[in-house]
Amino acid sequence: MRQALLPILILIPLSASAQVRPAPPIRPVPCGTWAPCTAPAQVVRTSSRAVLTIDGRVVRYEITERFVNRGGVAGETEYLLPLPARAAFEDLALSIDGEMVTGETMRADRARAIYEEIVRRQRDPALVEWMGQGLLRTRIFPIAPGETKTVVVRFRAVAEREGDALRIDYRPPTRERDDGVRSTLEVRYNARGEFGRAFSPTHDLDGGEQGGLRFARAENAHGVVTVLVPVRTARAGSVHVLTHAVDGEDGYAMITIAPPPASRTVTPRDVTFVLDVSGSMSGAKIEQARNAGRALLGTLRPADRFRMIAFSTEVNTFRDGWQAATAPNLQAAQQFLDGLRAEGSTNISGALEEALHASDAPDRLPVVLFLTDGAPTVGERNPDRIAALAERLRGRQRVFTFGVGVDVNAALLEQLALSGRGTAQFVRPDEDVERAVGIVAQRLTNPVATDLRVRVDGVRLDRMQPTGSLDLFAGQELTLFARYRGGRRTATVTVHGASVDGPVTWTTTADFPGRADDNAFIARLWAVQRVGWLSAERRRNGATSELDDELRSLGTRYGIPTELTSYLVVEPGLTTGMPSAQPTGRRRSAPVALMGGVAAGAPSQAFEAAKAASAQRAVQNLAQLDDAGQNARRAQRFAMGRMFTLQDSTWQDAPPDGPAPAAAPRTVRVRAFSDAYFAILARVPLLQDAFALGERVTVHGRHLVLVLDPAGDTTVSASVLDMIVRDW
Repeated sequence: MRQALLPILILIPLSASAQVRPAPPIRPVPCGTWAPCTAPAQVVRTSSRAVLTIDGRVVRYEITERFVNRGGVAGETEYLLPLPARAAFEDLALSIDGEMVTGETMRADRARAIYEEIVRRQRDPALVEWMGQGLLRTRIFPIAPGETKTVVVRFRAVAEREGDALRIDYRPPTRERDDGVRSTLEVRYNARGEFGRAFSPTHDLDGGEQGGLRFARAENAHGVVTVLVPVRTARAGSVHVLTHAVDGEDGYAMITIAPPPASRTVTPRDVTFVLDVSGSMSGAKIEQARNAGRALLGTLRPADRFRMIAFSTEVNTFRDGWQAATAPNLQAAQQFLDGLRAEGSTNISGALEEALHASDAPDRLPVVLFLTDGAPTVGERNPDRIAALAERLRGRQRVFTFGVGVDVNAALLEQLALSGRGTAQFVRPDEDVERAVGIVAQRLTNPVATDLRVRVDGVRLDRMQPTGSLDLFAGQELTLFARYRGGRRTATVTVHGASVDGPVTWTTTADFPGRADDNAFIARLWAVQRVGWLSAERRRNGATSELDDELRSLGTRYGIPTELTSYLVVEPGLTTGMPSAQPTGRRRSAPVALMGGVAAGAPSQAFEAAKAASAQRAVQNLAQLDDAGQNARRAQRFAMGRMFTLQDSTWQDAPPDGPAPAAAPRTVRVRAFSDAYFAILARVPLLQDAFALGERVTVHGRHLVLVLDPAGDTTVSASVLDMIVRDW
């Protein structure tokens, strides 16, 4: 990990390609750097608050962290923020002189040049890094004596269905020193929708209703907080489709497949548990691994068969061949687990060869769960050759991997799972291995359908994520993201698969329009899945110019940090075209103002718009004060499924793709927060996210360009409003 002090920067390979190293301890700034030699820095976290809002199957997270320095010199803090699987990062904001400042996505090499210059000028630096396996590491520096810093991180993820409930596992950000910090979690969702009253098997929840929303709150949200939100169970298998589309571009589809109630006929499984017992697994790790094996044995059903493999330098098995899941065999397997000792090296290739050589019975579902805490140190040690070996031997077997601790080869485990149609789970040293294995094992208990594929008649789906055929288990849901072309109003969606009772088919009809303004979040969720797949391909087969270009394009268009793009936040007034300059010490205070006079009953986004406009004015004012000759600061924000760029003090989106219109589009200019502004929002509500960017915004419709301009009209006629609705 880089040790330099940096401005806020997220360098995120969506799936790690290197081993993870532990974060260094918090350290004070050297005496005399920013303050006289007095009492040492003492940066403490005063609060951590998470608000999770459920919309359908998508959860929006907003995590707010506050820190204060109670020492006598400037100091530094850092914390770790775990993200759910397949989370779509939205933004990170840092408080600077009372303003919450967000950033932009750019090429990683350009971002590095900028932040190094900012550090040299001794402005407010901080760092946010992706440590691999969905873990954000955030460092903030400097925090002056008595100063409070606030960091807000926002992202979205698809909620996991588990039985008759949505399951949310939330782990608050962690620090090395966090004594007595107040940590709260609040889950919100529609009180009149399909969800019941939330409950938690791990924490006490307070609940209630307010403004049409039901909420559940955990005031002492320490450790892993599990929240289960009951959901109405369908009587049959179902397929649900959400779409988002922009004129002239391929649309986005989110397809959710819900299983029917479990069949009385159970699909038999062949389950192989592969356990690392090398010397590095000694102590608490080996005991947790034994417990994980016991949890797995507890999920076996009478029709299942199982194998257990323990490996270090050598590979040892519990008996030869498959064992029926009878009570005597399960008891003997538990005794095998009890006798395991941690010693020797890590022979991953030998363990995989033994696990994947098993016979492949066509009437059974073969599943391999592979747990290790290290990289290969004996036998074949080249990760690419190990992955190729697994690919050659795997056959129909599904592979689920678990990495424990900080020394695992994350890229290898991820590649094994990706090609094996499974998932890769990574467990930090302070987390419970048994819990991670138990959750996955329980979810794999009852296969409902295997080898599922989706077809849409009349609409072409491509770039689907995840790729290939998929499996569906009782009590779970599958969520797929894809692009579509050839949009039409209605089309038939068909899901084909196999089950123990024979072929299964589920169908539904759905709209796939050429334009769909709602559900803009689908675009970014699709892009995150696509970036993860491209990153895995890049590590497996090497970089190519075409692949790298697509990664950069996805990162910059959708505001997603990737291996080749970074997310950078600078204080207002600093520019991204930074020439050399002498350090200026503490920055000038940014103007802090909040516009008033918002009309009663105006959309709630107007308040956010006022804040954004105020922050933008601060940027503009400071840019005029800062060093002469610098380029105007360019920032980016994602709204309405589009990327807006700040150019010449105006937030502008790009004109739609496709052939140029026969006639030039009409331009309508209105003043922000005027009667015309709110009248347009009332007729075209989807513009709220774009108008919330500030007082100067340009946004393109089909045959119309809307411009927010301080010199624009304050009123519009009914005929103009009708034209806006028609041509938008």
